[in-house]
Amino acid sequence: MKLIIQIPCYNEEENLRSALDALPKSVPGVDKVEYLIINDGSKDRTVHIAREWGVNYIVNFRRNRGLAFGFMAGIDAALRAGADIIVNTDADNQYCADDIEKLVAPIVDGKADYVIGERPIDETEHFSRMKKRLQHIGSCTVRIASGTDVPDAPSGFRAISREAALHMNVINNYTYTLETIIQAGHNRTAIANVKIRTNPETRPSRLFKSIPVYVKRSSATIIRAFMMYKPLKFFFVMGTIFLIGALALGIRYVVYMCLGEGTGHVQSLILTAILALMGFMAVLIGLLGDVIAANRKIIEDIQYHVRRIDYRVDKFEDETNYHSERERELKMAEEKERRQDDRRKQERRQHDRRQLERGQEDRRKADRRQADRRQKED
Repeated sequence: MKLIIQIPCYNEEENLRSALDALPKSVPGVDKVEYLIINDGSKDRTVHIAREWGVNYIVNFRRNRGLAFGFMAGIDAALRAGADIIVNTDADNQYCADDIEKLVAPIVDGKADYVIGERPIDETEHFSRMKKRLQHIGSCTVRIASGTDVPDAPSGFRAISREAALHMNVINNYTYTLETIIQAGHNRTAIANVKIRTNPETRPSRLFKSIPVYVKRSSATIIRAFMMYKPLKFFFVMGTIFLIGALALGIRYVVYMCLGEGTGHVQSLILTAILALMGFMAVLIGLLGDVIAANRKIIEDIQYHVRRIDYRVDKFEDETNYHSERERELKMAEEKERRQDDRRKQERRQHDRRQLERGQEDRRKADRRQADRRQKED
């Protein structure tokens, strides 16, 4: 079983070496540990430091492509390299690398395919009170949207099995953390949570410039993912709200009309019609979205099987080469043994021939001696 630890990097020359030094060289239950760096358009010596340290794989981008794109590029490279487990961590050494053993344990034991590290958010000193509150609210929203029990949705410290990685897709360009959880919940992936430790902050987060920007982008990501994976539920709820508003205004208008005051409330009747139309349209969009989601599920299944074939090509080639060499060695050994048998048989035949000739010679000598003896007697 091979474990590949991947680290997305963007101008991390100050922190990368310490993050790499902290990574484990061996993990219980894993035969081989390798390391992968995603260089997301760094302008400093990040790649040079990674090569000096001895990183096994480096994925290079000429310009910054974003965290989500880099994460999926790393997953692709790790799968092509034959990874059975992929661990994602940060280059700023935010997460305690000693907890990687705990992170991969549920996958090694066959209890989960996707493991997320749960940070001690309330005990983290460099998190502001507002950030802690938003972290909890965001995680709660993701739990509702995904149907999972993930307590720390924004955590980037994760372990992914090969099977879960083959199903993984990230559509947004902002972050992979929220969308992949909603996707995993939709696919009924076995998810586990492990309590982890964090290190002191080495630099401010580069994922967002301010809390309002973070809330805006995270909310958009959650809503988009929820709409994509559960469109019928999303639009049905929206349509129901519109229809309830239309029903309430319609009842209000009927009451006023019964009281003889309906002429002064024509605006309510117009708004009722608009809300009812919006409600029916939302439900219809939900039904259409559900059909599209079913088609997308079929496409994802096709993509999964294509990925299995694609990512196993190199492995099959290695196995084929191994078997070809093995078969060649066996054939050579068989040929050598056959030649030795032929040589032994030939030597045995020559030995038997010599024995026969020697016996015939002995009989001729005996006959001559007997003939000589008879001649003497005569």
